[in-house]
Amino acid sequence: MTELVTAEGKVYLASCIDLATREVIGWAMADHHRAELPVAALRMAAGRGGLEPGCIMHTDRGSEYTSDEFRKVVRELGMRQSMGRVGSCYDNAAAESWFAVLKSEIGTSVWATRAEARADVFRFIEVEYNRSRLRRHPEFGYITPLETRARL
Repeated sequence: MTELVTAEGKVYLASCIDLATREVIGWAMADHHRAELPVAALRMAAGRGGLEPGCIMHTDRGSEYTSDEFRKVVRELGMRQSMGRVGSCYDNAAAESWFAVLKSEIGTSVWATRAEARADVFRFIEVEYNRSRLRRHPEFGYITPLETRARL
């Protein structure tokens, strides 16, 4: 999870990344970081389809991810949960790298409203990142996350 700053207060972004394609397959934003936020991102990922039974959801050890609510949904969706080691940011490098790309591309300025921040995040994820941003895929060359998914 990461936070973005607006004049109305912070807004939090939770996301689910497919490590095979680097596509952001689920994401959610709210003015809090309770368990229901990553649950919403996880449900979006499941709703888009393509999650294999037994696939792994890797998280850090934040209270949102260790909550009964989150763990229940992981089991309900037929997934397995993996967690990084205490105090090791390297175990969550893919998510940290994604948030760094997001913030460098849309900027870390203060938005006037949470709605403006949500709109910028939506545009970046759904229009630019997943559909336009070229990634180096060892098997297919330079293609977008969505093109990678179509080829796998």
